[in-house]
Amino acid sequence: MDEKKTEEMIALAIGQLKYAYAPYSGFRVGAALLTESGKLYTGCNIENAAYTPTNCAERTAFFKAVSEGERDFKAICIVGGKDGLLTGYTSPCGVCRQVMMEFCDPESFRIILAVSKDRYQTFTLKEILPLGFGPDNLE
Repeated sequence: MDEKKTEEMIALAIGQLKYAYAPYSGFRVGAALLTESGKLYTGCNIENAAYTPTNCAERTAFFKAVSEGERDFKAICIVGGKDGLLTGYTSPCGVCRQVMMEFCDPESFRIILAVSKDRYQTFTLKEILPLGFGPDNLE
């Protein structure tokens, strides 16, 4: 993936921070998900007073894309921080990693963790979920 596309994804993810609904934790998260065809879907975290129904930014982006027929994904960019201040990398939670495992090739799907367009790290899904359980396990 080229630098221009990575920068575009980082900017979109940062832009999602303003939509995050995080009145309990104050931790805002934004995500930008890239399909294999080049389409981008965004998401933000949406908290709930009961906590369990809370939805992460990554899953929001995936669920939007899947609900519109997308099934092939190339990369996701994730940003986050207390009160929207990006000071460190925000890695996806275990539930989000499991959703990624459902729809993505762990060898090639890229996860971009960013603080700014100049400060980011990229991992494969396999690197952050080395023994992931996915659809292939059920064959």
